[in-house]
Formats: sequence, C-alpha cells, structure tokens
Amino acid sequence: MTITVDDAGSGDLLFGVVIGAYRDQSQEFIYDLIDVKFFQTNLFRKKEYLTQTSRIVCQLLSRLKLNPEEEVKICQGYIFDQAVDELRKVYGDDRIQRIKVIGEPQRLTEIAYLDEIRNLGYEPLAEREEKRAKNFFHMMSWLKENPTMLKYAKTGWPRLSRYRMFKPHQQNAPSENYKAVCADCGKECEVPFKPAENRPVYCQKCWTVRKPARHKVPN
Repeated sequence: MTITVDDAGSGDLLFGVVIGAYRDQSQEFIYDLIDVKFFQTNLFRKKEYLTQTSRIVCQLLSRLKLNPEEEVKICQGYIFDQAVDELRKVYGDDRIQRIKVIGEPQRLTEIAYLDEIRNLGYEPLAEREEKRAKNFFHMMSWLKENPTMLKYAKTGWPRLSRYRMFKPHQQNAPSENYKAVCADCGKECEVPFKPAENRPVYCQKCWTVRKPARHKVPN
C-alpha cells in the first residue's frame, strides 16, 4: 500500500496551497490548506509555509492511519523539503520517497484547489496547466476587478513588486522584531530577524561600531 502526497496552488497567485493525500489501495483522498497568510510578506520571508506544510502532511498521514508497512510518496516540490526531512527521521529513508506525482493523486489535489478558488468567486482558465503565464495574468486581472480580494493573493512574492497594485500590501506589512542579547555589551535588544543559534547578535550601537566602513570606488 502507498500514500501519495501532492500540492496544488503553490505556483498560483490566488489563495493558499492545498496539500492532498491519496491512498492508492482504498482510493481514499483527504486534503488540508496552507493559509494564504503564509505566502504574504512577513511570514513568506521567514518561510513559515515550510513548517505549515510539514505539520499538515503529518496530520493527513495521521488521519489516514498510516500503516507500518505503507510507503509514503511525496511530490518533488520544494514546499515539501522540511516535511520529508522530518518524516525520514521518524519512518526512515526507505519508506519516504520523492516522486513526480501524476494520475489520480494529482487530479484530486488539483480539483480541491480549483474548488477552493471557485469559492472566492473566481473561475479558473480551462487550459491553466498548459499556459501558466496566461493563468497568472488571468488571476491578476480578476484581482484588479475585485480589489477587496487582494487579501487572498500571495503578495509575499518578491517578483510582484514590479506591479503597482501589490506594492501597498508589501510595503505596509508590519515588521516583526525578536528579542536578543547583544554579544558585545550584554544588553537586551530587538532585531528584525530571528536570531540563529551559535551566531552572535549585536544591538544597534555595537553593530554601528562593528560594521565595516564603506570604501569609495575610485573614479
């Protein structure tokens, strides 16, 4: 027996991402959603969608009651990288495989995504898989006509900065600060990034002293 895990919507402008799990023997199919907020500016920059993907995959396998002898085949997409690493620690390398998903698992996961975006009032292109660029601009045109639905767009993508309609959603996103202890003066400070283990963090004053001077380029 095999459970195949796929995603749909990760390359689409509209809505979040559907993660689907399909058991080939019984033809059971279930899915869950990564909320679109994880593809908007701050959470997207921190790649929180990878953690959410891993959490959802584990939940889907639990709901399907993964059997000890079952293999799990997971889409090769980067969105599953963290999930695969964590699953291999639990189930071993032999039971967790990366594949190009085709057939029924892919079809059902895609249908689930299409149902979700239709619930927003958007009607997808019939040839969306064959014409990805056309699909992107079709979604963008719909958002222009329905600006209140921009909250359902993946506005965290850096490439969207070239489009005026997305700039307010990227520029006005509140930044998140993290508490840390300065490695030089020992005082508590806040930094706009999540401190990494075994890597020194400096307060603004100490960093100003430490940062390398800018050298002028000779004429």
